[in-house]
Amino acid sequence: MSKIYTAQVTSKGGREGFVKSSDGKLNMKLSQPSDSADSATNPEQLFAAGYAACFHSALKMVAKNKDLNTEGSEVMAEVSLHKEDPAGFRLSVVLNVSVPGLDAEQVQTLADQAHQVCPYSKATRGDIDVEVKTAATQR
Repeated sequence: MSKIYTAQVTSKGGREGFVKSSDGKLNMKLSQPSDSADSATNPEQLFAAGYAACFHSALKMVAKNKDLNTEGSEVMAEVSLHKEDPAGFRLSVVLNVSVPGLDAEQVQTLADQAHQVCPYSKATRGDIDVEVKTAATQR
Protein backbone atom coordinates (compact mmCIF):
# COMPACT_ATOMS: atom_id res chain seq x y z
CA MET A 1 0.00 0.00 0.00
CA SER A 2 1.48 3.35 -0.99
CA LYS A 3 0.38 6.58 0.67
CA ILE A 4 -0.91 9.17 -1.78
CA TYR A 5 -2.09 11.89 0.59
CA THR A 6 -2.17 12.82 4.28
CA ALA A 7 -4.56 15.44 5.64
CA GLN A 8 -3.51 17.26 8.80
CA VAL A 9 -6.20 19.03 10.78
CA THR A 10 -5.81 20.38 14.30
CA SER A 11 -8.69 20.87 16.73
CA LYS A 12 -8.57 23.46 19.47
CA GLY A 13 -11.45 23.51 21.92
CA GLY A 14 -13.22 20.36 20.73
CA ARG A 15 -16.83 20.61 19.60
CA GLU A 16 -17.06 24.23 20.68
CA GLY A 17 -13.72 25.31 19.30
CA PHE A 18 -12.00 25.53 15.95
CA VAL A 19 -10.45 23.23 13.35
CA LYS A 20 -7.70 24.22 10.98
CA SER A 21 -5.86 22.26 8.30
CA SER A 22 -2.11 22.52 7.92
CA ASP A 23 -2.55 24.21 4.52
CA GLY A 24 -5.18 26.67 5.85
CA LYS A 25 -7.86 25.57 3.35
CA LEU A 26 -10.03 24.39 6.24
CA ASN A 27 -10.31 26.93 9.03
CA MET A 28 -13.61 27.05 10.83
CA LYS A 29 -15.48 27.42 14.07
CA LEU A 30 -17.33 24.39 15.44
CA SER A 31 -20.41 24.07 17.59
CA GLN A 32 -22.50 21.36 19.18
CA PRO A 33 -24.95 19.69 16.77
CA SER A 34 -28.34 21.32 17.05
CA ASP A 35 -31.16 22.75 15.01
CA SER A 36 -30.37 26.27 16.20
CA ALA A 37 -29.42 29.13 13.93
CA ASP A 38 -25.75 28.95 15.03
CA SER A 39 -23.64 29.60 11.96
CA ALA A 40 -20.89 27.13 12.93
CA THR A 41 -20.69 23.61 11.55
CA ASN A 42 -20.16 20.45 13.61
CA PRO A 43 -18.08 17.28 13.28
CA GLU A 44 -21.07 15.25 12.03
CA GLN A 45 -21.59 17.65 9.10
CA LEU A 46 -17.89 17.50 8.25
CA PHE A 47 -17.96 13.68 8.33
CA ALA A 48 -21.13 13.65 6.19
CA ALA A 49 -19.48 15.96 3.63
CA GLY A 50 -16.39 13.78 3.41
CA TYR A 51 -18.34 10.53 3.21
CA ALA A 52 -20.78 11.85 0.57
CA ALA A 53 -17.96 13.16 -1.63
CA CYS A 54 -15.84 10.02 -1.28
CA PHE A 55 -18.78 7.66 -1.91
CA HIS A 56 -19.88 9.73 -4.90
CA SER A 57 -16.39 9.47 -6.41
CA ALA A 58 -16.43 5.70 -5.86
CA LEU A 59 -19.86 5.48 -7.50
CA LYS A 60 -18.65 7.48 -10.52
CA MET A 61 -15.54 5.30 -10.84
CA VAL A 62 -17.59 2.08 -10.76
CA ALA A 63 -20.05 3.51 -13.30
CA LYS A 64 -17.24 4.68 -15.60
CA ASN A 65 -15.76 1.17 -15.58
CA LYS A 66 -19.17 -0.08 -16.80
CA ASP A 67 -19.55 2.75 -19.38
CA LEU A 68 -22.58 4.12 -17.50
CA ASN A 69 -23.38 7.84 -17.44
CA THR A 70 -23.60 9.42 -13.97
CA GLU A 71 -24.32 12.97 -15.10
CA GLY A 72 -26.65 14.61 -12.58
CA SER A 73 -25.98 11.94 -9.95
CA GLU A 74 -26.03 12.83 -6.27
CA VAL A 75 -25.07 11.26 -2.97
CA MET A 76 -26.52 12.73 0.20
CA ALA A 77 -25.08 11.44 3.48
CA GLU A 78 -27.14 11.61 6.66
CA VAL A 79 -24.88 11.20 9.69
CA SER A 80 -26.71 10.74 12.97
CA LEU A 81 -25.23 11.00 16.45
CA HIS A 82 -26.76 8.56 18.96
CA LYS A 83 -26.51 8.54 22.74
CA GLU A 84 -25.59 5.15 24.19
CA ASP A 85 -25.95 4.25 27.81
CA PRO A 86 -24.29 4.86 30.13
CA ALA A 87 -22.00 7.57 28.76
CA GLY A 88 -21.13 6.75 25.16
CA PHE A 89 -22.05 7.95 21.71
CA ARG A 90 -22.25 6.27 18.28
CA LEU A 91 -22.71 7.35 14.70
CA SER A 92 -24.91 5.92 11.99
CA VAL A 93 -25.03 6.81 8.31
CA VAL A 94 -27.63 6.69 5.57
CA LEU A 95 -26.29 7.24 2.05
CA ASN A 96 -28.99 8.36 -0.39
CA VAL A 97 -27.91 7.71 -3.97
CA SER A 98 -29.58 9.09 -7.09
CA VAL A 99 -28.48 8.54 -10.70
CA PRO A 100 -30.93 10.00 -13.23
CA GLY A 101 -31.34 7.98 -16.41
CA LEU A 102 -30.53 4.61 -14.84
CA ASP A 103 -33.09 2.10 -13.65
CA ALA A 104 -33.41 1.15 -9.98
CA GLU A 105 -31.51 -2.12 -10.37
CA GLN A 106 -28.56 -0.41 -12.11
CA VAL A 107 -28.37 2.27 -9.42
CA GLN A 108 -28.52 -0.31 -6.63
CA THR A 109 -25.77 -2.38 -8.26
CA LEU A 110 -23.54 0.69 -8.65
CA ALA A 111 -24.22 1.76 -5.05
CA ASP A 112 -23.46 -1.72 -3.70
CA GLN A 113 -20.20 -1.85 -5.64
CA ALA A 114 -19.23 1.68 -4.60
CA HIS A 115 -19.83 0.66 -0.98
CA GLN A 116 -17.20 -2.07 -1.41
CA VAL A 117 -14.49 0.27 -2.77
CA CYS A 118 -15.15 3.59 -1.02
CA PRO A 119 -12.43 4.25 1.60
CA TYR A 120 -14.98 5.72 4.05
CA SER A 121 -17.17 2.62 3.69
CA LYS A 122 -14.16 0.40 4.28
CA ALA A 123 -13.09 2.42 7.33
CA THR A 124 -16.52 2.31 8.95
CA ARG A 125 -17.43 -1.29 8.06
CA GLY A 126 -18.22 -3.33 11.16
CA ASP A 127 -18.32 -0.30 13.46
CA ILE A 128 -20.88 2.19 12.16
CA ASP A 129 -24.29 1.18 10.84
CA VAL A 130 -24.37 2.32 7.20
CA GLU A 131 -27.49 2.01 5.07
CA VAL A 132 -27.27 2.62 1.33
CA LYS A 133 -30.53 3.72 -0.29
CA THR A 134 -31.15 4.38 -3.95
CA ALA A 135 -33.76 6.77 -5.31
CA ALA A 136 -36.03 3.81 -6.04
CA THR A 137 -35.77 2.46 -2.48
CA GLN A 138 -36.00 5.71 -0.51
CA ARG A 139 -39.08 5.95 1.68
